[in-house]
Amino acid sequence: MVASHRVERARAGVGFGLLLALLLLGLLAFPLADRLWTPSFSSSSRIVELPANSFEFGILGVPSCRSKIGAAVDWSRGDLVQGLKEFVSIYERRPIPNNLYGMGFDHSFGLWFMAHWLQPQLMIESGAFKGHSTWVLRQAMPNCPIISISPRHPQRYLQKGPAYVDKNCEYFADKKFLDFGSIQWDKVMDGYGIKDRSKVLVFFDDHQSELRRVKQAIKAGFKHLIFEDNYDTGTGDHFCLRQICDQFHIEGGGHSCSEDSYEARVRSARKGFWEKALDIKELCGSNIMWWGVQGEMRDNFSHNNTAISYATHVENVQFLESVLDIYWELPPVAGPTLTHQRRFDPARTSHPIVANSDNHLFMQLGLDRLNKSVFNGYTQMAYLRLGY
Repeated sequence: MVASHRVERARAGVGFGLLLALLLLGLLAFPLADRLWTPSFSSSSRIVELPANSFEFGILGVPSCRSKIGAAVDWSRGDLVQGLKEFVSIYERRPIPNNLYGMGFDHSFGLWFMAHWLQPQLMIESGAFKGHSTWVLRQAMPNCPIISISPRHPQRYLQKGPAYVDKNCEYFADKKFLDFGSIQWDKVMDGYGIKDRSKVLVFFDDHQSELRRVKQAIKAGFKHLIFEDNYDTGTGDHFCLRQICDQFHIEGGGHSCSEDSYEARVRSARKGFWEKALDIKELCGSNIMWWGVQGEMRDNFSHNNTAISYATHVENVQFLESVLDIYWELPPVAGPTLTHQRRFDPARTSHPIVANSDNHLFMQLGLDRLNKSVFNGYTQMAYLRLGY
């Protein structure tokens, strides 16, 4: 009886020791920074305990448009880090401190970095708002001419607050406004002496169908394009490249609308933590169509929406892949533990430039000096190099 009791106690001790060892391994596998996070709630400063996989970047897939030649960008993560070292102090001098409804830090950095890296002879932007993106382009290329296309001239915003008007910029605005697709680009290029249109960089932040903009850019002979708002499937007010390339034959693409699926369970668990996270019902709608936004191709700030079939969805990506040499999405600048952003869901994004656990690099780059609100505007900015 006593011997049997000692055996049971020994077994219990072994079991407890094994459980403790597994618990310690689990803690090592998931650093504290990836398990606990203090979000910047406006009404509360509570510490919220998130599931262990909350910051697992890409666990719901990160579909990427495929290059027809398998080419990739020339820059590396190291180049991006070096760029951040330079850009933070530039960004702190921005003329529009609170660019509400405009670009935040992530996309401002992405635009500056790519313009600076590509060294174009002419820069074109479609959609200027108060002029922040014009200012970013100017910081990247101090002497490069800029063409800015916007229904309303940034000058008009100066009456109500900060705005930026560039002296070396030709504005197609107010009475001179023409849509990007309506401008006679041959005449404009002749006026600037541009012979090689691969030396032109075009930046779109106009909330128009990105498929239509790609076709218009091809017609005009442009090859380097940047799209600011590249909304994920099921979100946004215009048709985006990310939505087009969300396909079953692409790694990380396609969706199951079954409410019993793994994807449905993961989405449901994440819904309360990330503002842009969608559950299966929101993704698929009542008609069980997940592509685009519930089977629609949105356009012009959602004023013009067209239902598309799944067959058309596949045809769209086939076209895009036929003209695409390079497709690259800007990663988030830093992980949510560091930036305290709650907007985009890490489960649908690539790993950030500065990892959640790398607080030292975050501070070394000076990112800790910035107001946390400037990190809340990430929407998968995309760069395309077209080949046709």
